[in-house]
Amino acid sequence: MRVGDLMARHVEFVPAGATVREAAALMGELDLGALPVGSAEDVEGVVTDRDILYRVVAEGLSGAEVPVRDVASRPVIGCGEEDTLRVAMDLMAAHGIRRLAVRDAAGRVAGWITLSDLARHLLVESGTLQETLRELTEAPSEGD
Repeated sequence: MRVGDLMARHVEFVPAGATVREAAALMGELDLGALPVGSAEDVEGVVTDRDILYRVVAEGLSGAEVPVRDVASRPVIGCGEEDTLRVAMDLMAAHGIRRLAVRDAAGRVAGWITLSDLARHLLVESGTLQETLRELTEAPSEGD
């Protein structure tokens, strides 16, 4: 399966000059743990809830004053829409990240794929895993 088949196509970006407070509010509104910084044509970084926690809160800085560009993680690791899910998983593992920008042939961000997307897909698509889970849930408990 291709990354383009599984990725989220709607991607919200936060401007690099936005404050951390604005980014955190948008993340809360959208129920996301991260936002790409910049635009589809020019992704400058990714701001995560961990970035905010460790680079702003733990440092005693004001989220109302710190611009997102100052705390965003870089570089933005990505893959192509035509890449396989294995390529996406390998990139995530190699870089210790949970999300990838997905770029189209022109290099623009066309979508986003997360570790959760991949895990959900693998869980649903794995016949062996489904059978094991079914056996576990249907097995008589010790008290029966």
